[in-house]
Amino acid sequence: MTSEEQQKSDNRARPTTDEFREFVARGWAPRSTVRPPRAAVADFAARRRAAVSERFPCERLVVPAGGLKVRSNDTDYVFRPHSAFAHLTGLGSDREPDAVLVLEPVDGGHEAVLYFRPLADRDTEEFFADARYGEFWVGARPTIEDVEAELGLTARHVAEFEDAIAKDAGTVAIRVVRDADFDVTAEVDRVRADAAAATEDAAQSGTEADEELAAYLSTLRLIKDEWEVAQLRDAVAGTHRAFEAVIASLPEAVRRGRGERWVEGVFGLHARHHGNGVGYDSICASGDHANTLHWIKNTGEIREGDLLLIDAGVEVDSLFTADITRTLPVSGTFTEAQRRIYDAVYAAQEAGMAAARPGNKFSDVHAAAIRVIAEHLHDWGLLPEGVDVEGTLDPEHGQYHRRWMVHGTSHHLGIDVHDCALATREQYMDAELRPGMVLTVEPGLYFKADDELVPAELRGNGVRIEDDILITEDGCENLSAAMPRASADVERWIAGIWGRTTP
Repeated sequence: MTSEEQQKSDNRARPTTDEFREFVARGWAPRSTVRPPRAAVADFAARRRAAVSERFPCERLVVPAGGLKVRSNDTDYVFRPHSAFAHLTGLGSDREPDAVLVLEPVDGGHEAVLYFRPLADRDTEEFFADARYGEFWVGARPTIEDVEAELGLTARHVAEFEDAIAKDAGTVAIRVVRDADFDVTAEVDRVRADAAAATEDAAQSGTEADEELAAYLSTLRLIKDEWEVAQLRDAVAGTHRAFEAVIASLPEAVRRGRGERWVEGVFGLHARHHGNGVGYDSICASGDHANTLHWIKNTGEIREGDLLLIDAGVEVDSLFTADITRTLPVSGTFTEAQRRIYDAVYAAQEAGMAAARPGNKFSDVHAAAIRVIAEHLHDWGLLPEGVDVEGTLDPEHGQYHRRWMVHGTSHHLGIDVHDCALATREQYMDAELRPGMVLTVEPGLYFKADDELVPAELRGNGVRIEDDILITEDGCENLSAAMPRASADVERWIAGIWGRTTP
């Protein structure tokens, strides 16, 4: 249960004496005894844990936060806890590396116990000398009492974890989220192996139970509670502001050169100011770069006359993220060919949103959007066959449209940008949409500059439009509806920000 090991060198060792240790430990004002208020998420996290408790009665459930990851030598990446840990505790950005949540079976359910590294006393080496965890270096950590007050669960020192999971191991089944922290997983495996050897019960050492736990925790997020929806609304609002800052800076991005990096930086500035940062590496793709679906190099120029595809989202401090794409004409207005592509994608997105309603399947959203894409491609003479029987939408034939629309139209969204990733096909693609689900709708058309099957005027243009929607009782709500989508509205949006006359 440790973070990745940093490289250490004697060439920068700091001398320490007993006299200095005694000196640095004294002369400090008393620490505050005021506890943090109970977090707004605490009751919601408790309900999520109750659902897990009901699903796995009488079992010890181990959900690690994960450890620090080395970025280079003796520096770490900013810490992000494992999504299942964040969801069940409510702890978000840069909170409690090496912590482990244990749901300990008790009469009537489970007790939630958080093992973590609490604030060290001032007479310890950690206080002043530990550059990774020490208060002098990274700030004061919460106390055990602080965490209990904030989260409404039991907190203990992480040093007690190994003894706690070994207790009654021969009679209590243990499950662990295996990919969250390999050291924790190895310790759980050791405890189970010892118990299996003592009881001759081979089932104690299997991993199928762990996979079942991880999958359940992933699908637990399929339906968002009201607190989660509020977090997503906040993420979308921050993303809206960041997009408008990008639009305002487009002339500067063109002037400076290497404009994709400028746009990425402007969006990142606003994302970091509003929340934790970006929810994923921003795609800021100008011209033909937009036809590389995951273009995150962002090294290109932005030129007058180009389309700029920006796929980006603000992640708030709770780790919930937006995921929104807008394709913007750098000059402020679409060319005739660009508008032709854009309006086709917009029509496809409208069809996808209309299909996003309770009772329909998740896959119906893609089916509705891709039909519109296929019909436009057919009308433009790009499909060698028709649309339906033995045409591009016949699953046994064709699929020619995928040359220009490779990806799916939707995914679940939440604490991960591609949320609920461990759900089965039956739970995801083939499942009925239900109120509380949040998903993206994001069709696109991508015409590479060297695609000789495409008319010359369409080449080098890629368009995607993506919004985040909440399934409601009678349809869906577009959480990002305040961000214009129709081509004429996008032009007016840009003109308004630039202070120009509406085209």
